[in-house]
Amino acid sequence: MSDVMVRSATYADEADLVGIDVRTWSSLHAVQPPPDPGKPFYDERHTPEEILVAQVDGRVAGYVRIVSPTPLPCNAHVRQIQGLAVDTWARGRGIARRLMDAALDEAGRQGATRMTLRVLGHNAPARRLYESMGFAVEGVLPGEFLLEGAYVDDVLMGRPLDFAAA
Repeated sequence: MSDVMVRSATYADEADLVGIDVRTWSSLHAVQPPPDPGKPFYDERHTPEEILVAQVDGRVAGYVRIVSPTPLPCNAHVRQIQGLAVDTWARGRGIARRLMDAALDEAGRQGATRMTLRVLGHNAPARRLYESMGFAVEGVLPGEFLLEGAYVDDVLMGRPLDFAAA
């Protein structure tokens, strides 16, 4: 496999990240309508500081977004994955796992002791990945979303970060 490098995102990555979102959109994992290719990836709520990107041979192959789930001080020990995507040409190379490993490490560096995420109930590949990385189902909102005529569960998953911040 080619070298995979995970690094912090920059504003220069924006066009690549928009392209990944457009190419990878699917109702398997998205509750929003397909992304507009002309809309910026970054905005006042989404900045490069919360994104890690994976590169393969210098080309952006995917990203993961890590955020504080709320602005509440009592919740400051938690980070949440709010986006994970691997470009179509880069799938099957373990990039999602590399991004998740890097996200867990980054959350620990930020002082978090817990990581959470939400995944659609019918997204079996993502659920398998998260379970293999120590995430457990902590709650299910049955039929939370109506996607393409079918009700889909919203599955809440979490895990402790069992390492000290570096």
